[in-house]
Amino acid sequence: MVRKCTASQFKKGVIALFVMASQLIFSQSGDTIREKTILPIQLYKKDFKEILPAQVLSGEQLERLNSQSVADALRYFSGVQIKDYGGMGGLKTVNIRSMGSQHVGVFYDGIQLGNVQNGIVDLGKFSLDDLEAISLYNGQKSEIFQPAKDFGSSGSIYLQPKIPVFKGDQKTNLTVKLKLGSISLFNPSFRLEQKLSGRVSASLSSEFVQTDGLYKYKYEKKNSDGSVANDTIARRYDSYIRAKRFEGALNGTINEGSWNVRGYGYISDRGVPTAIVNNNFTPKGQQMLDENYFVQASFRKKLFPKFETQFKAKFAYDYTRFLDTVNVATTVLPIDNSYVQRELYFSNSNMYSINKNWDVSASFDFQYNNLNASLRDFSYPTRYTSLVSFATTYQWNRFKFLGSILGTFVHEEVKMNAKSPDKTEWTPSVFLNYQPFESKELTVRAFYKRVFRMPTFNDLYYTMIGNIMLKPEYTNQYDAGFTYEKLYDHQFFKGIYVKVDGYYNEVENKIIAVPTTNLFRWMMVNLGTVKIIGADVNVQAEFDINKVKLKPLVSYTYQRAGDYTDKSDDYYGDQISYVPWHALTFTMMADYKDWSFNYSFMYTGERYDAQLNNIKANYLQPWYTHDVSVQKKFNWHSHQIKAGFEVNNVLNQYYDVVRNYPMPGRNFKLIVSFTL
Repeated sequence: MVRKCTASQFKKGVIALFVMASQLIFSQSGDTIREKTILPIQLYKKDFKEILPAQVLSGEQLERLNSQSVADALRYFSGVQIKDYGGMGGLKTVNIRSMGSQHVGVFYDGIQLGNVQNGIVDLGKFSLDDLEAISLYNGQKSEIFQPAKDFGSSGSIYLQPKIPVFKGDQKTNLTVKLKLGSISLFNPSFRLEQKLSGRVSASLSSEFVQTDGLYKYKYEKKNSDGSVANDTIARRYDSYIRAKRFEGALNGTINEGSWNVRGYGYISDRGVPTAIVNNNFTPKGQQMLDENYFVQASFRKKLFPKFETQFKAKFAYDYTRFLDTVNVATTVLPIDNSYVQRELYFSNSNMYSINKNWDVSASFDFQYNNLNASLRDFSYPTRYTSLVSFATTYQWNRFKFLGSILGTFVHEEVKMNAKSPDKTEWTPSVFLNYQPFESKELTVRAFYKRVFRMPTFNDLYYTMIGNIMLKPEYTNQYDAGFTYEKLYDHQFFKGIYVKVDGYYNEVENKIIAVPTTNLFRWMMVNLGTVKIIGADVNVQAEFDINKVKLKPLVSYTYQRAGDYTDKSDDYYGDQISYVPWHALTFTMMADYKDWSFNYSFMYTGERYDAQLNNIKANYLQPWYTHDVSVQKKFNWHSHQIKAGFEVNNVLNQYYDVVRNYPMPGRNFKLIVSFTL
């Protein structure tokens, strides 16, 4: 369900929800929630020197959270804002702790997904069917044995594909799945795994997604003071999608090492849903064609008892074509622009263990990017990026330390026009973790990290808009928090996990687009300092009541993100666009024999939709949704069949994540999978 509510109603709802959660979770008090508890978010692998805990969704949790894509699943994490432009075909981007989507590193099987054109990864392109886990790190992973690029993001999302596992003498695994749903959803997929030898396995998967994207929504026309002039029930167009995904991988082990090779392809034809303004509900006819391919490989081996090395490499090719040729009569010229990106990436990382408590590492990465476009007077830029990192981690009794420094060296060339100057930057980070007591139940932590972001090719070179003299964006992150986790040998109450973080972030030289003397011509400029104060809270538990396993999870985020550029501005200190002060998620998973049930509640508080003034005309009311799903497992001979039914937006409320981009009302999905 999605329902608009006032601030006072929200406060009452939050109080009631936390009272229920506290009665449910804190009725007992009391070793670590380990993976066998299968909590919705799993943290801490005790054989690893973890300093910063991650938020993790893995295994069956990904199948049960009413999520179609990676972007949908990330909504369950605290500190995350998802921009969803509506429907299956709409763009979906993620922002962590309000620092901007370009500051989020997205890694697939350990290698970063890139988009040098605009710096944004569309998470709607990635399915959950082939993923074993999704992990979100604020700052960076606690690991130092990693490529230099892994040190270069303010926040990181790791997508871990499934690795074949074979039971007994079985050499083949095959899963066939079909999803059918409202909005004419047709989504078949399969995954085939084959054991080639005792040390080598292969996997092949493919998926097809099709929907016409037609759904009803409510459009509200507002007066200048923000009041509603009228509302209309209309039908959403231009949100169709037809997409094909295919992926193959080889995984192998060697003596004290491992390797893998992976190929990925995604081809789509989708409508581009536009903003609904001025009571104009007719189709706009805008269309986007995408072709995305990459091949990547990794090799890891311990060469000596104390020395380990790894290599990673990748080649990516991305083609995008944007068309707006239907409404030529109402436009000056039809639009038919195409863009081609190429990326070549290589990395070598090395780690040496000085003793059992002290490790050091050094990594070197090289990346080549170029961009071609069918734009007039385009610069055709090429970027050469070299990165070098040095890191160390040290453990002394109950104290853990991780420090790193990243050097980034950027050189660019263009075929036309002027180029951006070369850049050289060194950025440090420090992470601390302390266990106050002998027991491992409570840990406290803190970190500082500085990151810089190179302007994208669109920022620098987009025809008549780009600005080659742009400075990089910088972020400074400060974080302090604690984690408490404990297992119980109790008849009903099995464990509890609490994670709390407070943080302060600054974004310097923020890059924005501003109009020039001609309102039809904009320019990219460095203008703005954003300061963010926030808190993330995660509470989860597990109960076993009369053979019914209950797993509640509460995630809450508070953020105050203001623009502090110029004190003379009347919007100085106002909340930046689309950042809510409060966001809350409550999830309850229940299991009984072969049945499983999931209920999810999501709340997004009041926001403003403009970068400037927090005035009534820009105000966006809170909204919240209720989603439910049920699954049943069947065994037929030695095969397993799963059947599931999902209902999203149960009470059919109308809402926008981004103003004038309406989201679907109540919708259904039937999922059937067969495992050989």
